Amino acid sequence: MPISSIHHFALRSLAAAVCLAGAAFAPAAYAATPKELLSGYTAQSGQPAEPARGQQFFTSKQGGQWSCASCHNSVPTQAGKHASTGKKIGALAPAFNPERFTDPTKVEKWFRRNCNDVASRQCTPAEKADVLSWLLTLKP
Repeated sequence: MPISSIHHFALRSLAAAVCLAGAAFAPAAYAATPKELLSGYTAQSGQPAEPARGQQFFTSKQGGQWSCASCHNSVPTQAGKHASTGKKIGALAPAFNPERFTDPTKVEKWFRRNCNDVASRQCTPAEKADVLSWLLTLKP
């Protein structure tokens, strides 16, 4: 039985909606802005991001030996240094390093690696949203 044009339109519309919804939750292979990434993490978490909670997470040890601040400084507006390798790390705050938080794939890789180091687990979308929302408050 052939699909009517109404059913075909409905299926195409549903497929488009699923793709658009998925884009908010999955890293995409395109350049993004930090605010777009924040919006995606906030949508995933289902709650508003809280910069104060992000700062607390960033500066406190979360179960591992380090905090985020161990390498990125307690206020990450200047270059930091990896705690064990000594490798220089550029400023993390987007206002001080415009390349930060512009590649969703790199951001996810960064969160995965660093959350494992700091929290000994993956960060939740709410934690990612909180940290990024705090970083976005840091201005020159």
